Amino acid sequence: MGVFQIKLNSLFNLFALSLILVMGIPGCQVQPTTDPSKTGYEEESNDTMQNDTDKKENEHLTVDDSIGDLLAHPAFQGFQNHLMPRNDSNYDEAMLLRHVDGVLPYHSHVNPDTVVTSLNYMVDEMNAGEKIFYDFYSEDQKQEDQSLSNTGLFFFRGDPGAPFAIISPGGGFSYVGSLHEGFPYAMELSKRGYNAFVLTYRVGGEEIATEDLIAAISYIVENAEELEVSVKDYSVWGSSAGARMAANAGSFRANGFSPPAAVVMAYTAHQNFTESDPPTFVTASKCDRIVNIEAVRNRVANLRDVGIDVEYVEFDNVGHGFGLGTGTDAEGWIEKAIGFWEMQMEAS
Repeated sequence: MGVFQIKLNSLFNLFALSLILVMGIPGCQVQPTTDPSKTGYEEESNDTMQNDTDKKENEHLTVDDSIGDLLAHPAFQGFQNHLMPRNDSNYDEAMLLRHVDGVLPYHSHVNPDTVVTSLNYMVDEMNAGEKIFYDFYSEDQKQEDQSLSNTGLFFFRGDPGAPFAIISPGGGFSYVGSLHEGFPYAMELSKRGYNAFVLTYRVGGEEIATEDLIAAISYIVENAEELEVSVKDYSVWGSSAGARMAANAGSFRANGFSPPAAVVMAYTAHQNFTESDPPTFVTASKCDRIVNIEAVRNRVANLRDVGIDVEYVEFDNVGHGFGLGTGTDAEGWIEKAIGFWEMQMEAS
């Protein structure tokens, strides 16, 4: 299958992101993720920074384990760097997972317990003998273009033969926030019996990231029998930058693809669409300091004007990059999104 290409303005989102981060919105009361005095890099006591023994393969992580413990965990060896926002970067391995928001600057309401629970979900899958990480580019492709080595798919299994969802986390095309809005989403979908894939894609721009998403969908479709997933009624999910990718995949899918049953978009002002776009679930917050809420509302109106089925859920105070929204007014939005997807499956 040819590589998907489309002319997109990938720099606009990054520019808007850096500009609006320094602006406030009158009347909004977005709660900070953590105490501003806590950066995640402060000195910790020796008994929390250091473990007497290495993690065993079946041992669960805790919020008092460090990034170093995560990267050294036997369950993730061979692809451990793909867990992190940038797999080509060096991180402070002494940082505790309870301060993991420190590596996710464009995200808010990062819940360390949720992050760790989703990581342990994968540990349990590995201990059950399941493969959880897949390369969707061939070795020849990666040798020809070494940047393709920064990609991959994490697989959260559901029921054999159930439809799949593919999730593109956000990060302003400068990092991939799987820890906050990839693995936790996939865990919730897997618990409900759906097969869920979390995409690690190349950073640097919307076009190459979307190419990776299209290539990943192609891989899943071509290997559906081995993966034990249904290619009927699949859905494409994304948050922020990842939502732009999801929308692109719905609008400009490669030749031979059946369209997704649904696109799920969280907090993006992406405006491009076609009259044949799939049914779309959209969620955002009035107090988003990165995304203009009026642009989100305009997109919803434009989709509806051409007859596309849209469900729009708007929150008051949660801001940008809220992930599952645990402990906020956005908590529970993912159940609404799953319900929307299920409604489209029933109608197909």
